[in-house]
Amino acid sequence: MVAELQLRGVYVPVVTPFDEHDRVDLDALERLADDVLAAGAAGVVVLATTGEPSSLDDAERDAVVATCGRVCADRGAGLVVGAGTNDTRTTLARHEALADVPAAIASLAVVPYYVRPTEAAIVKHFELVATRSPVPLVTYNVPYRTGRGLSAASLLELAAMDNIAGVKQAVGAIDADTLTVLAEAPRGFALLGGDDPYLFPLTLMGAPGAIAASANLCTHRFVAMIEHGLAGEVEPGRVHAEALLPLVQALFAEPSPAVIKALLHADGRIPTPDVRMPLSNASADAVKHALAVRPV
Repeated sequence: MVAELQLRGVYVPVVTPFDEHDRVDLDALERLADDVLAAGAAGVVVLATTGEPSSLDDAERDAVVATCGRVCADRGAGLVVGAGTNDTRTTLARHEALADVPAAIASLAVVPYYVRPTEAAIVKHFELVATRSPVPLVTYNVPYRTGRGLSAASLLELAAMDNIAGVKQAVGAIDADTLTVLAEAPRGFALLGGDDPYLFPLTLMGAPGAIAASANLCTHRFVAMIEHGLAGEVEPGRVHAEALLPLVQALFAEPSPAVIKALLHADGRIPTPDVRMPLSNASADAVKHALAVRPV
């Protein structure tokens, strides 16, 4: 395991803004990345689910990585690049390309989806990718999207491997497997919260941080919440967690990142609220409710 990479704090998987002609707005993306880092985020994640990577072509993907890489380099922050997909050859190629991204500190590598490999095959997939990747891997365990999940035993097997630095754990709960990994993983392996409603209690149980889509908004409050959790400060952290929970629930009331983009657009931070098909833009009711419950 690469213990030198200490993942800590809030990493924001930024949206990919589109302009009125459905082009990626790189200027808006640059401002957004700079905003979340200025608000205290430890780093930026690009080409994660929130960034709609499956709707971007290769040139757009490269431009997104380059833009956020410059911002992270200027601010001395970490860039994590979504480089996993559902076939191993493409996953390998995308990881090897990260050698040309100086700001990249890690990849986010999703469990292969749709093809539903066995759990043992998933472990072999990540082991092979880790041997070829120029940056450490953060595996992404999100069974409700992929159709396959990784048990505590598999995650601990991965945690013992070279060049695997952590996991984004998004299993819809703080379950026994998650607690087992927190208790038994080797020092330096980062179990990062990936389900936004559970970030604060997960941090209290030993998670060093989170990859939090909701932190595109109210970034400073998510950062404060996680810092209180890391310090074991329950009551002040709970104030943030309780204030943020209605927003988190509202942002995921419709498929992400539609509501997140709608609120960013309402704030004038991105040029349109648009997502690309097959997603659809957030409904007026969802946006109204999210605006109403957003904390100060």
